[in-house]
Amino acid sequence: MKWSELSVHTTEEAVDAISNILHEAGASGVVIEDSQDFDKQREDVYGEIYALDREDFPNDGVILKAYLPVSSFLVENVEEIKLAINNLAKFDIQLGENKVTISEVDEQDWSTAWKQYYHPVKISNRFTIVPTWENYEPVESDELMIELDPGMAFGTGTHPTTVMSLQALEKYVKADMTVTDVGTGSGVLAIASAMLGAKHVHALDLDPIAVKSAIENIELNHISGIDVVEGDLLDTVKEPADIVVANILAEIIMTFTDDAFKVVKNGGLFITSGIIETKKEDVKQSLTNAGFVIEEVMMMEDWVTLVSRKPV
Repeated sequence: MKWSELSVHTTEEAVDAISNILHEAGASGVVIEDSQDFDKQREDVYGEIYALDREDFPNDGVILKAYLPVSSFLVENVEEIKLAINNLAKFDIQLGENKVTISEVDEQDWSTAWKQYYHPVKISNRFTIVPTWENYEPVESDELMIELDPGMAFGTGTHPTTVMSLQALEKYVKADMTVTDVGTGSGVLAIASAMLGAKHVHALDLDPIAVKSAIENIELNHISGIDVVEGDLLDTVKEPADIVVANILAEIIMTFTDDAFKVVKNGGLFITSGIIETKKEDVKQSLTNAGFVIEEVMMMEDWVTLVSRKPV
């Protein structure tokens, strides 16, 4: 099979939204080349190793690359991708250069070649993300391993917004709590909540592909106590939760803070991530307007996670 490489030059703010568009268009994975990655100072907190090559990064902005099979529908598919990306401007998402290019690549087994770049990563005190094809033995007695297949279209669980969400859940989830995961994606936050002792997790996503991916990952990790449904934000939630977590776009978070306040139990928490730093104050204001009290602000690179509490 022949493949075409679709390249999108954009901003860091638009990465998650455009990645989702590319996945929905049929890409089984997305390569992210961020101009800032090469110069960022990283703390080797959990034993990560960084060996980066300047030639792998653009001079500015972010380049997303996806691989699509060459077919008679390729031109129409690319035009639909461009249109969907342009529509993101309606949500005040900065697109930067917004340059889309396409080129044919040498035929090879793209379904497995990318696996060489993914290895187990310890992302918090207890959680380690392990690709399904890797053999990994825990090094700590209380270490929790989450197996993920990055080929399932929702990444490896190591994006800063996911990492901070997992760290927040690790800190706040207690035994017998109930958790609602809004925009579950791969299901990694739902899986983590169950591993930490939550007695029930309600995971939901508007995208049926995400629902399927989450169910498969939950089964892969042999986790019970999680139900995954297709739903828009909180419309499928029937019972209040001790913790509601949402790792989605800041613009979307601000549309349902009032609804979240109704769903979170008195004294419970609303963990919001996926927030680019420039949107931090807007989201904080939306949360406080809804009645929440900001309890913790977490930052990693240019991303923010907010932990807010509903007063008793």
